This record gives sequence, C-alpha cells and structure tokens, in this order.
Amino acid sequence: MGASDGGRVMAMSPTVLTIILNYRTAELTLRVTESALRAMDGIRGQITIVDNNSEDGSFETLSAEANARGWLQNDRVRVLQSGRNGGFGAGNNVGIKAGLLSGETPDFIYILNSDAFPKADAIKTLVTHLTDHPHDGLAGSTIEGEDGVTHSTAFRFPSIAGEFEGAACTGVISRALKASCVSLPIPHETQQVDWLAGASLMIQREALDQIGLFDEAFFLYFEETDLCHRARKAGWTTSYVRDSVVTHIGSVSTGMQDWTRTPQYWFDSRRTYFTKTHGRAYA
Repeated sequence: MGASDGGRVMAMSPTVLTIILNYRTAELTLRVTESALRAMDGIRGQITIVDNNSEDGSFETLSAEANARGWLQNDRVRVLQSGRNGGFGAGNNVGIKAGLLSGETPDFIYILNSDAFPKADAIKTLVTHLTDHPHDGLAGSTIEGEDGVTHSTAFRFPSIAGEFEGAACTGVISRALKASCVSLPIPHETQQVDWLAGASLMIQREALDQIGLFDEAFFLYFEETDLCHRARKAGWTTSYVRDSVVTHIGSVSTGMQDWTRTPQYWFDSRRTYFTKTHGRAYA
C-alpha cells in the first residue's frame, strides 16, 4: 500500500526504531544515546547503535558501557557491529534489517547522527507529524549548531542548473537561477521540501517497504537525497518539521569541517546520483 492509499491506520501507540551509526566516536555516541533515550521517553521502541566497523575498540566500549548503564537489560538499547564499513547507508541498513528485539515491526525508522542531540520533544514531534500526515514518507528536524544558529538542511533536488549556480556563487547568476538553487531558505514553519539532510530523519516503515532501504552504492553523501527522490517518485512527500529541534555538532565522523579539498567519494556519490536519477548523459 503506497502513499496514494492514504496510508495505514496507525496504532494508538506507534513504535520507533532509532538508529545511531557510530564510526570512531564512541564517547560522543554514548552522549547522543543518553539524549535520545530521554527523547524516546514514553515512546514504544528501542535505540540501536551500529558500529560501522570502526576497528578502534568502539564496539567493545559501546557494548560495555551500554551494559554497565543498564541499557541492555530492558531491551531499550541494542549494540550491533556492521562487520564492514560500507558507508552511511549500508551501516544504517544493518540496523533497519535487524529490526526491534521484540520482533514487532516498527512504524517508524528514525536515523540520528552520532553527533546530533535531540531536544526532549524532538522525536515525539516527528512521530506526531508523520502520524497526522500519512502521505509524508519522511520528516526531518530543524538542525541547529551548538551556538543556537539554525543550519541549512532543507533542499531542492540537484539539477544541472542548481550545480551551476552552486559553483558560480555570484549574485547575478544566483538571482537568475534562484528557482534551481539546491539549498532552500531556512523554513520558519513546517513545510514540504524535496529532501533533507540525514542528521535527524524519520521514515515511515511503509514507505521503506515500498521503495527499499538506503542504496549502498553511495558511500557517503547523496544517499538521503536518493532516498527522498525515490520516495517522491513512489508518491510520498517529505517535510521539514520546524518544531522538532536537534543540536548538531557537525561532521565529527567525516571530518568535513577540516577538509582542505573535497574527497573523491563525494564526487563519486554525486555522479552516482545524477546517473541514477537522470541517466549517464545527464551526469
């Protein structure tokens, strides 16, 4: 059943599978898990931490600390080892495929970065939004920095015109190509967008059943763009939810803030996206 059917009738108490992907940030991941546990209060479901084959002792640290803090005893937290670092999408797919320890099928999958701290009501707000808007296959939070400044995380789908505008970065060209600019003005209220950054992203399980999981051809970047694009083609919409707020430290695992040049895997992912969505000639 797709979005055009109006969605399923949601249970009175929906279940949420929260997935936190760790790569060599064990201590930070533990802090994020504590924050997520507070935000999951009153919500049925669990948090699954997936160590993306860090090979630095992260898995052992996370497992030991989760046990010591009593998180494993009530099936509220689970710690998994991916076995390989296949990238962001592949690591999250490990958690999605593992499902809930109870065996129950979750109503929603919530992807949370290991450096993103949800406010107390951030997860509940996304659950309420998707429950009230069954045609929305995905919903994401407002992302702010530690300084309280809101980040730009709502976007149009990339296009040739949008890439040209982004590369040119001049006033005349940007004004001429305003309707193609990939980055949208920061929304001041909840609204539909083309795609959202994946730091805090909730997905209807029914949408994933229809369109499939993250495409593991993307190692890092463009995987959430692709997921939202596939959802749109299948009839699902994506919304930026203004009142769900998450504080994001930003790019701890990827080291993006320290890049002196864009890594090859970013270009590879962009080429994969354009080839997949528009064909080889367009790419």
